[in-house]
Amino acid sequence: MKSKYDYLLIFLIFMLCVGSSHAAIPEKFQKFINKGEFSKAQEFMREEIAVNLNLSSLDRLEIIFEIERLERIKKDFTRSSAEVIEYVKKYIPDVTDKDLEKWEKEKSLEYMIIDGQKKYFNPAAHNLFLINKEAKKIKQEKEKPKKPELYNRVEAAREIIELAKEEECKYVKPTRVRIKYSLSVNKDAVPEGKIIRCWLPFPREKMNRQTDIKLISAFPERYILSDNRDYLQRTIYFEAPAVKGQKTTFKGIFEYTGYAFYNKINPEEVKPVQLNEELKAFIQERPPHIVFTKELKELSKKIVDQETNPYKIAQKIFKWIHDNIPWASARDYSTIRNISKYCYQNMHGDCGIQAILFITLCRINGIPTKWQSGWTTTPGRAGMHDWGKIYFEPYGWLPVDATYGLLDSKDDDVKWFYLGNMENYRLIVNDDYTQPLYPAKIYPRSDTIDFQRGEVEWEGGNLFFDQWSYNYEVEFIK
Repeated sequence: MKSKYDYLLIFLIFMLCVGSSHAAIPEKFQKFINKGEFSKAQEFMREEIAVNLNLSSLDRLEIIFEIERLERIKKDFTRSSAEVIEYVKKYIPDVTDKDLEKWEKEKSLEYMIIDGQKKYFNPAAHNLFLINKEAKKIKQEKEKPKKPELYNRVEAAREIIELAKEEECKYVKPTRVRIKYSLSVNKDAVPEGKIIRCWLPFPREKMNRQTDIKLISAFPERYILSDNRDYLQRTIYFEAPAVKGQKTTFKGIFEYTGYAFYNKINPEEVKPVQLNEELKAFIQERPPHIVFTKELKELSKKIVDQETNPYKIAQKIFKWIHDNIPWASARDYSTIRNISKYCYQNMHGDCGIQAILFITLCRINGIPTKWQSGWTTTPGRAGMHDWGKIYFEPYGWLPVDATYGLLDSKDDDVKWFYLGNMENYRLIVNDDYTQPLYPAKIYPRSDTIDFQRGEVEWEGGNLFFDQWSYNYEVEFIK
């Protein structure tokens, strides 16, 4: 049975994961981190927690996590310039070091100086051809035309709109989905006999959007399912002992019915929101990732100009992100101190980073917005995904996907589909970010923001992503 001190520790670690104290790293360590002297900073921080008996519990945890954060950055940034050039030469044979310098200045090629060496983000070379417009065009011209995809978003949106009008219903195209999800901890990552704790994603019950949830099977057979109302990042929890020389695997198979949503919005009907206690939280800052910095407030003014209609303001922000923030593979979220600031300074990001920037810009303009995430079940392209929800008076909360952005259609209803509407291929796991898991996780999470792949730990600490693997299978039930 846990003592009151155990629960205090859990609370402190949760507060740390929320990120409320990121600025607490003492300057004597921060100056080394800023210079890229990670190993030296880690050495001094380890010494600090060993000899400074006056450190508060929260400061001690902050420093411990900062040591881990720097280690995670090292894992994300391992590529040399030679490796980057080797990849780029496949598409640009005469690439030079000067080209790399140019792309670095443009923020098309992400790197860090770590312990005196320039290290590129692991997918940096691949990302270059997503971020840089010239490089992207060169690659597209050299690659063979892709096969037609199984799923066309434009056609799907058009079909959903037509069905909603025909059936006079906002929720259409019910789709029964079976998900097989498994997570396997590497053999001997945990000493034999030690208990491994594992949290896997589980669908949230969402009235009209995601219903009839059924757990088909679980392994191990004993599990704990978190309450849908109390836990906004929903989990199914397991424990199992490690066996020497073997992987430890956790599995969940479940079904649910997902619905597409369409509700035609008349911009002229949208009015400034009448705030109540529930909505107030969703127009406010939420450090460290939703912060109304001077540069983001200036960007907001530039995008919005003189517009006062909330829907049209959201349209402008939505379009600006579509036009200016290309999708690219992202570094581990737990290593980024302020996601919205990072996104604007680097002018690219994956779905979660794009979603946080959209949320921040909308909140600056008094438009309630919040996070939603999980997985897509789209035929041929299922995977992890983040999006959001936006509140328009008098329509209420509506889904929004800044990553899918504007669809290529002359029909405005189709073009703006993802600003207020959604297809039926979603698995909603999270209705907020950085939320407590159930049962409580003792050590800081691998992903301190999102919850999609799962989380794993044992009495010796957290198991990071490189210590386990996962598998996600989608089956449609007719």
